[in-house]
Amino acid sequence: MMIPRYALAATAVNLKLAKTILAAAVLGAVSLPTLAQERNPERNAYFGETHLHTSWSVDAWVMGNRLTGPEDALKYAQGQTIKHPLGFDIKIDTPLDFMGVTDHSEYVGVTREANTPGSYVSKLPEAQPMIMKDPNSSAEQNQVFSYLLKLAAGPPVKAFMNPKVTSTVWKSNVKIADENNHPGKFTAFCSYEWTSMPGQRNLHRNVFFRACDKVPDYPFSALDSSRPTDLWNWMDAQRKAGNELLAISHNANVSDGWMYPLDTDNTTGRPIDAAWAAARDRNERLIEIKQGKGQSETHPLLSPTDEFANYELFQAILGQPANVGRIDHITGSFARQALKDGIAMQDVRGYNPYKLGMAGGSDSHNSASPYRQDNFFGLHADADGSVERRFAGVLIGGTMDVRLENPGGLTGVWAEENTRASLWDAMYRKETFGVSGPHIKVRFFGGWGFNKDIVNAGDWVKQSYADGVPMGADLRPMPSGGKGTAPTFIVWAVKDPTSANLDRIQVIKGWTQNSQSFEKIYDVAWSGDRQPDKWTRRVPAIQSTVDIEKATYTNSVGSVELKGVWTDPEFDASLHAFYYARVLEIPTPRWTLIQAVKSGLPPPDVVPLSGQERAWTSPIWYTPSAEARKNAPAGTTVADLKKKGAAALTDAQLNALIVGKAHWLRNNVTGEQFWQSFTAEGHTTLFRIGTDAPVPSGYGNVERDGYQGTTSPYKIEDGKLITFVSQDPYALTFYKLGDTTYAARSNEFGYANYEIVPDPKFAINPLTEVINRFSTNLGLTEQQRQQVVPILKEEIKQLEALKKDASLSGVRKVERVREIGNSIDEKLKPLINREQEQKFQALREELRKRFVEKVASEAKEKVEVDVRSWFTEKSVK
Repeated sequence: MMIPRYALAATAVNLKLAKTILAAAVLGAVSLPTLAQERNPERNAYFGETHLHTSWSVDAWVMGNRLTGPEDALKYAQGQTIKHPLGFDIKIDTPLDFMGVTDHSEYVGVTREANTPGSYVSKLPEAQPMIMKDPNSSAEQNQVFSYLLKLAAGPPVKAFMNPKVTSTVWKSNVKIADENNHPGKFTAFCSYEWTSMPGQRNLHRNVFFRACDKVPDYPFSALDSSRPTDLWNWMDAQRKAGNELLAISHNANVSDGWMYPLDTDNTTGRPIDAAWAAARDRNERLIEIKQGKGQSETHPLLSPTDEFANYELFQAILGQPANVGRIDHITGSFARQALKDGIAMQDVRGYNPYKLGMAGGSDSHNSASPYRQDNFFGLHADADGSVERRFAGVLIGGTMDVRLENPGGLTGVWAEENTRASLWDAMYRKETFGVSGPHIKVRFFGGWGFNKDIVNAGDWVKQSYADGVPMGADLRPMPSGGKGTAPTFIVWAVKDPTSANLDRIQVIKGWTQNSQSFEKIYDVAWSGDRQPDKWTRRVPAIQSTVDIEKATYTNSVGSVELKGVWTDPEFDASLHAFYYARVLEIPTPRWTLIQAVKSGLPPPDVVPLSGQERAWTSPIWYTPSAEARKNAPAGTTVADLKKKGAAALTDAQLNALIVGKAHWLRNNVTGEQFWQSFTAEGHTTLFRIGTDAPVPSGYGNVERDGYQGTTSPYKIEDGKLITFVSQDPYALTFYKLGDTTYAARSNEFGYANYEIVPDPKFAINPLTEVINRFSTNLGLTEQQRQQVVPILKEEIKQLEALKKDASLSGVRKVERVREIGNSIDEKLKPLINREQEQKFQALREELRKRFVEKVASEAKEKVEVDVRSWFTEKSVK
């Protein structure tokens, strides 16, 4: 089936100035589709549709779109009124700057051609069941529908793959694009959708050509091959022939976990390697972050600390028969996790297949999409064309509940001019952003040492390009010495003048250490006088102005413009990382509420009544230099353990260790420790994990589950302990080395990051306890704490890395302790008074002596020290 803050003040522009700012096209950010524009070296924001179907797509025809084709779609994008498949007029709220009509390449146009008297297709025996003598006859519609379903489920029909069919339709498509392409005013791309659905898993890609004068005679379709690697090979061949093109993957959220594999390409059985990664990166530059069937950014179980992750979720197996028991897998289906996995793979394996830029689309099958909640007219012709059918929850293809649909997104592009070449080049370099519908404009630059006041300069965009990089790029190498110890990012966003005000701009950071990946969300610019929480640094939710009874909102809160400069407060130069910006509007009513109020029907109870429209920028990546990598914390790999003689535990040994038992474990990457209990009946949960604990990817919402006592199943199989997040399995292999038991998790690329530890005296991370004790006994003020704690963390981190360094002797390690201590002392002295310094020296000596004792014990070397316990009564008084 083809259907299927860290203290950053935000600048809020007075609402009275909004019209002036927007009319003046602030900093080249506003594009005017009706006017030709001169080439702008600082680039303009252009908005366009990169995913739309017309009656030429087989499934659109089946669902009732028989009135409008690609030419109508392009007219609609330019602001003209066209017909909805049900016959009423539809018009876009804000005209677009560009569009690529992406009809399915599989059997493209055959239903239309079959019903065109005298056409080549109409004379084919295979086409006769498609010909409708009375297009309005329900009986004939059902007959054609059944036949098309049979075609989709069966082997390719060679008659419809004949170049006389495919080439004729494709040439018509190209001709229409050329006729509607108006450089400087409106761009029409030559494009199509490659619709691969192995096992009803969505692996679709939209293919965009840079120019239309060199396109092939007909497109490569999933009838030629359903394997993405074969599509990439074809694209490589096109590129060698001088035909530039790129692909945009979409609906990863309904790929059943196949869109972003870690180890094996499920479509071929081929291992993921450097060549596979390079081919994907070369051809698939962007991903569709949001469309009519939900968002593919992240999921609450993948990002449990993201309070805005529960947005337009859509989980389904498209076209799955109603009596088949399958549920869409979460792991491998969302972009943020793919970004994190990508940098972990880069760190461990040396390649990253998931350097993804952001785009948005609609996937409408009406030759048009509303893009706005207050103008929603459905996406699938007859199936959801009326409010009655939408509210009835029509199930398209057996599983797609139309109540979960949304108006669809758009792609924002920063380009010098509105031409095919300029827009395509921007898409290829990933200077793009996705929006959920409204034309929110967002800039995102990264560099080293941007001045905090740069955004107030008249030429800040020019400076940002000169001294940094835009969204979609890699940070330039970190300067050696002096200025620039952590990356600095410029964020700027301005609202759509016809939509809601802005709530906030966030920076989402992902990083990896010893194959574990992490994420953290920073509020960096926000409207109003809200203050970040003292402990979490999160900005409180903005007031909602949504009137549920009237389905309205007001712009009495929020800002027209937000901007600022943010520096990563927890940057580690030795670790791979990425950053992207997310912009949120204030809450507004969802289409389901708006249409419920207008129709007098109760709103559907399976979706929220309101939501926050948003924009997502392409990421900026940081890659540490070889020199910086030398300072990365050392980790323990499975290969290291095996070299030392460690053996993996058998099923029998695991049963004895796990079943009906509980253990304290330590994550040696973060230092966090947790208690995990395993019942004899096969249930488990993790306890003692707080909301601020750095939890690596693939654990679900462990803080909530531990607090609530919620369990998940586990099993022991083939020498592995297998636990689950939802239905996705994660395997732990345990290794015994001497008296120590280590564990390696299946999604952590060969590192054994976990260790069973003795029952601790403290539930929290011992390092956190030490830092808390220092803060309390020294009597640090809040300002001092913000300055001193990061320095203490850095010392402890260096000591932990030193402890694990097997290349140094015990004596040399003791010398390094002194060197580290002297360096830290120099940083701390200016921040504390004399009385605090005396207390600090006494407390810190206990920490160092404890460390030296442990080094001496492990190395079995004689090291003369006066050792006392870290945690003696004397040391904490």
